[in-house]
Amino acid sequence: QVQLVESGGGSVQPGGSLRLSCIASPSIDSMFSMGWYRQAPGKLRELVARVTSDGTTMYSDFVKGRFTISRDGAKNTVYLQMNSLKPDDTAVYYCNAQTYTGSIMTYWGQGTLVTVSS
Repeated sequence: QVQLVESGGGSVQPGGSLRLSCIASPSIDSMFSMGWYRQAPGKLRELVARVTSDGTTMYSDFVKGRFTISRDGAKNTVYLQMNSLKPDDTAVYYCNAQTYTGSIMTYWGQGTLVTVSS
């Protein structure tokens, strides 16, 4: 059973930074892809960034140059470093993981709220 637990959300002023963490169990080594999605009030959930098991990363255009996704296998953790935050970044951020054992399985964390406001 895959479990994802996010942390690191909170309130920050525009231009500030936050780092989100997602601890995965049993191990991120079993996941071929991990990522962060977000959902703002009244909007659809959207991809923010993704990292594959070989370290390849991809970002949505609206976070390129501001956010960085990384993974630490020793800690079974995926991070999302968010810099230069804007009010439009306000959303619930969800950790996502995908495994493959004959078919693709997708898992979600419970979400962590990020609020960017002055």
